Amino acid sequence: MQRLIQKSPAPIRRQRGLTLIESLIALIVAALGILGIIGVQMRTLADTQTSVRRAQAVRLIEDLSERLKVHPGALAVLTAFPSGWDATPTGPDCHATECSPEDLAKFDLADWKATVKNVLPLGDANIFKAPGDADTDYRLLGVMISWRENESYLSTVDAATTYKDNIDATKVRASDGTLNNGAAGGGATCPTDRTCHLQYISGTNRCAPDYGSGPPPTTTSPRSPEFFCAD
Repeated sequence: MQRLIQKSPAPIRRQRGLTLIESLIALIVAALGILGIIGVQMRTLADTQTSVRRAQAVRLIEDLSERLKVHPGALAVLTAFPSGWDATPTGPDCHATECSPEDLAKFDLADWKATVKNVLPLGDANIFKAPGDADTDYRLLGVMISWRENESYLSTVDAATTYKDNIDATKVRASDGTLNNGAAGGGATCPTDRTCHLQYISGTNRCAPDYGSGPPPTTTSPRSPEFFCAD
């Protein structure tokens, strides 16, 4: 009787490591997914930081506008406020000594620009005469604040230019889609590798009622006042 010889299966050692390979592939896929999530989170964080910085810039410009409103004669000394990039104005300490309207303008400007540097990363400001105003008769001030750019890194110049144009708050887009410098004529442009915000603010003069040497008016003896405005 002929013996039937059954072919033995492949040695088990040839199948060793298959589970390890599958595990490594799963780890690679999971790592790629985690890296994608991290990339989205970083992009979201950068956009959030941009929004926060821009909101801080808006508040800083509002702070300067409020300083002008409480200045007794801001309109008369508006020419003292223009200050270019990297300029560090100085002025007397109006908290400690009495200041003239000009000295108060210098004090406010120096204190405000120092605040810009402290609040924003590499923060700086350019204050300039609004286009169209006379050289000696200001009515508006242009205020451009810049800080370190952190939005995105783009390898090509065209892509970087397009991206920055879309978020640039210092330019005006015409009906045909072209962009123009919102500070044209004022001499201010956003520095390279910076994000900027531009606003225009106005100056006013505060006028106080003056009743002369007589007593103030009462309900029984009304008297029209004259108004004194600081020069």
